[in-house]
Amino acid sequence: MDTAKDTGGTQTRTERRDAAENRKRILDAALRLFDRHGVAEVSMNQIATEAGIGSGTLYRRYRNKSELCLDLIRDNVDVLFKDIETYLRAHQEDPPAQRMKGVIALFIRFREKKLQLLAGVEQTGSALGRSYKSQSPVYNQLHEIVVQLFNEMKAGEAAERNNVFKADLLLMALKNDSYLFQREVRGYSPESFLEQLCLTFFPG
Repeated sequence: MDTAKDTGGTQTRTERRDAAENRKRILDAALRLFDRHGVAEVSMNQIATEAGIGSGTLYRRYRNKSELCLDLIRDNVDVLFKDIETYLRAHQEDPPAQRMKGVIALFIRFREKKLQLLAGVEQTGSALGRSYKSQSPVYNQLHEIVVQLFNEMKAGEAAERNNVFKADLLLMALKNDSYLFQREVRGYSPESFLEQLCLTFFPG
């Protein structure tokens, strides 16, 4: 009886160790390929081959490249939202528009540091077989914060419905394709891009 339990426990520990080793191999392989070719140019099959595992093993852990990219920057995302929480707590007496600007500034700084991986996290639509109802956890968490700040600027049932719409549009402007277009094509610096967003979504 005790022996059976010990055997089961050993098997469980072995499976957990194997899973942890596979995760490390996958993430290390992905980082090597992303550094070499860029996130957009690397396929899941390439990552499996580089990691020396079967594609089935890879897909059991990550359904798509978006989930893999999120795992690569999960700790950074946690730090981002802790920084946002700390900022909002320290500036709780400031007007909501000023706090909104501070939150967006923190996110833009984060995007600049983790541009490619965050773009990978944001991939949606037919390329990954996902619908736009399934946004990234980064998007969902930031959306809640932005809606709350818009609600503080203008309350009321009708206003709150409009604030969800405004938050959707603001976060679309902050997504990779839009951000890079404004930076690379329109020539806005991160600072001037932030100013334009503020003038567009909450002037005054």
